Amino acid sequence: MWNDPNIVKVIKEGGIVVMPTDTVYGLVGGAHDSKAIERIYQIKNRQKDKKLINLISDWSETQKWGIDSSKFNIPVYDSPTTFILDGISFRVPQSSELITLLKQTGPLVAPSANPEGLPPAKNIMEAKKYFSDKVDLYIDGGEVVGKASEVIRLEADGTVTILRA
Repeated sequence: MWNDPNIVKVIKEGGIVVMPTDTVYGLVGGAHDSKAIERIYQIKNRQKDKKLINLISDWSETQKWGIDSSKFNIPVYDSPTTFILDGISFRVPQSSELITLLKQTGPLVAPSANPEGLPPAKNIMEAKKYFSDKVDLYIDGGEVVGKASEVIRLEADGTVTILRA
């Protein structure tokens, strides 16, 4: 599913894709594309003060946000885990196929596929009911019953705060 060439094309053209991530269905766009990010906030009816999670292919990509990830002690977990470094949320997916996609598209913002206040879509039909023609591409990955990632804030001084288990 992540090897669908249409995903790369739509993302590179500034579009929005609903697709499975390594956790739940996500509303996905280019992480450095301000218009795509603005559309995601509008589509989700999400308040601007709620940050979006960035999917990256490896920790060196945090440099694109001016963050040196080597200053942080980033542990390895067996389950999807999002880390907040200097106020920005990052996750390196555990799926090698999703990492391959990220290497083609660059970093992606990927909040859950649901309007604010509603449960995340578990399948493509639920996502289409939520968003209809507001997104550019739907990728059907079947029923996804995963849960949102754990969220941990890391400080350069070694402080660790679990925000969502």
